[in-house]
Amino acid sequence: MKISTKSRYSVTALYELALHYGEGALPLKTISQHQGISENYLEQLMGSLRKAGLVKSVRGAQGGYMLAKPPCAVTIGAIITAMEGPIALVDCLLGEADAENAYCERAGACVTRGVWAKVCESISRVLDNITLKDLCENSSTDPAAGWEAKVGCGQ
Repeated sequence: MKISTKSRYSVTALYELALHYGEGALPLKTISQHQGISENYLEQLMGSLRKAGLVKSVRGAQGGYMLAKPPCAVTIGAIITAMEGPIALVDCLLGEADAENAYCERAGACVTRGVWAKVCESISRVLDNITLKDLCENSSTDPAAGWEAKVGCGQ
């Protein structure tokens, strides 16, 4: 499994928003400059992230984007799922094994399907347990000094 550029850049952009959580909207230009992502590409990403309820947009001179939830409530798994859809290593995991329209006619009797399902569950469990707050706290440059007081999730 390979995470797409779309997902990687979305995580990076939301990381930037998390660093500035509680400070108001952040212009795309600022995110672009700080994270080295094209403004045009960020605009496309933000549209999908907004539809998924992960960011809010603010119009006007002081406009831009901000997280729709506190950083401790936004997981890397939620971001990747918003951009890619469900995490599945093989197509047969996207449907029920016994469903009439399963991706594979042998899914119900496949001996390896369970292996792929366990791998996907493990990946999802890890991604769903890492939040933007965790990323900010583990940042090597520590731009988020004193940040915990702003987050408000009591973690």
